[in-house]
Amino acid sequence: MSIDYLDFEKPVAEINRKIEDLKRLSNGRSVEEIKRLERKAEDITLEIFSHLTPWQKTLTARHPSRPYTSDYIEFLMEDFVEIHGDRYFGDDPSIVSGLARFDGISVIVIGHQKGRGTRERIYRNFGQPHPEGNRKALRAMKLAEKFQKPVVTFIDTPGAYPGIGAEERGQGESIARNLKEMATIRVPIIVVVIGEGGSGGALALGVGDRLLMLEHSVYSVISPEGCAAILLKKDGQPVEQDEINRAAEALKLTAQELFNLGIVDEIIKEPLGGAHRNPERAAESLKEALRRNLRGTLGISIEELLTLRYNKFRKIGVFEEGGEGLL
Repeated sequence: MSIDYLDFEKPVAEINRKIEDLKRLSNGRSVEEIKRLERKAEDITLEIFSHLTPWQKTLTARHPSRPYTSDYIEFLMEDFVEIHGDRYFGDDPSIVSGLARFDGISVIVIGHQKGRGTRERIYRNFGQPHPEGNRKALRAMKLAEKFQKPVVTFIDTPGAYPGIGAEERGQGESIARNLKEMATIRVPIIVVVIGEGGSGGALALGVGDRLLMLEHSVYSVISPEGCAAILLKKDGQPVEQDEINRAAEALKLTAQELFNLGIVDEIIKEPLGGAHRNPERAAESLKEALRRNLRGTLGISIEELLTLRYNKFRKIGVFEEGGEGLL
């Protein structure tokens, strides 16, 4: 299997190239050497991924081979029937929604879909929802409420699409409405950040009873590049990489930082090297966490669940005086 290596994985890439060369040229005579190199590659990968910077985590979350919503639906769900359209304007392929069965439970599943390959990425708008995508998601949630089915959302978007047409059709309003409605939807909602959770596009699917994040996913109000461009860019000068690194650190966007801040309820461990290295194993870890959290919420009365949901979001955020901050 061909692997796309990120820049910080170059030492692993070099060893794996040696392994492939040995396998191709040795005719089975270098078994011990191959095993030694495989152990070395694993040790280096473990060392690298145990000390990823926030920016490196962001790059991992954006990896083009990382499993997307449609992959997890295929791995985890049965009898998926997709719902199209928002009944106001049209359909938005950047969001996938539908009915499915998970672990014997009938659910509504909703998630962002970035697409693979140039043609599909354009079709999916690179996972950036238009207002009709958010409204399609809300339509699916209202169906879930009507028929008393829990909701599972998968977040993986760089952000809501900022184009003129999207703004004309009410991009901000569609996000705000989803936030308002999700706060009071009378069924359990489990939210999983599977890749990149960016800005309002992510928040439109982000209000729920449990917030889970894959180990190398990120969740933030803005991308590190966007933050650096707004706060750190010098007049007329391009944003430097060290400024992007600073912004990524200041944003506290990793699963580990958000868990420590009390925003994330659980971190789901990924296979060594990221979910894209072993999607099936990543899906198994997600399945176990999803099953546990979903069944945990099903045992709580709706009134208590809504109170817990409200309190969960009310307690997020701490104001502190002083400190140097990003600037």
